[in-house]
Amino acid sequence: MRNNISVIVITKDEEVMIADCLDSVSFCDEIIVVDNGSEDRTVDVAKRMGATVFSFKSNDFSKMRNYGLSKAKGTWILYVDADERVTELLRDNIKYQISSIRQAQDKNIKNRNIAAFKIQRKNFYLGSEEKNEWPYIERLERLFKKESLMRWKGELHETPLIEGEMGQLNGFLLHYTHRDLTSMLEKTIKWSQIEAELRFKAGHPKMTWWRFPRVMLTTFFTYYCRQRGWKKGTVGLVESIYQSFSMFITYARLWEMQNKSQN
Repeated sequence: MRNNISVIVITKDEEVMIADCLDSVSFCDEIIVVDNGSEDRTVDVAKRMGATVFSFKSNDFSKMRNYGLSKAKGTWILYVDADERVTELLRDNIKYQISSIRQAQDKNIKNRNIAAFKIQRKNFYLGSEEKNEWPYIERLERLFKKESLMRWKGELHETPLIEGEMGQLNGFLLHYTHRDLTSMLEKTIKWSQIEAELRFKAGHPKMTWWRFPRVMLTTFFTYYCRQRGWKKGTVGLVESIYQSFSMFITYARLWEMQNKSQN
């Protein structure tokens, strides 16, 4: 089948979330899971859902995404995270857009060189109810024509390098992140270390006292004001404060690294 779709999902200890994720992408022709050393039943659940599972341990998200790309056989590549869900409207629009491009090619119709599509993502913090839906809608590059996706770059905040134009899909990805405070703290402990190391290696200016309130207040303003977290009441306040706290931990780790390097 021409113009088939491969979906790539990166996992680590996601046995609670992975089944619903894979169910939402069951319309794809190939499901690839790149597992980053799960110690729970993630791999077993993924295999039971029909996914092809590859083991690839790394803290570099670009390497994991590129590894999945190297294994995919589809003409189109869709990236979905384990805590995300493809809605029916998004699913239908993906199929429609790919079909339209194929038909135009078959008829030799000159159309735009669409190489990738942005997908709108709704985030849910501290629960999946409507009150937990964040007001700010993200737009992320997630669907690519394989031949146009060169590679991903960036260890943590990865960016795709593509050749061609970018389109926009209708529908949403639903992102159930920060599901409870325990998992949020565990995530901060792990990823703040990696974030701090990246800043340290990049030669970040020396941390002084005034940098801490600056980054924390900037982060709080971004989430609570610019992204309209204030509209979500207590959930919005808790999430905005938490994001500031997470940023503080990252820069405190950086400060610690800088001090140790001088001794």
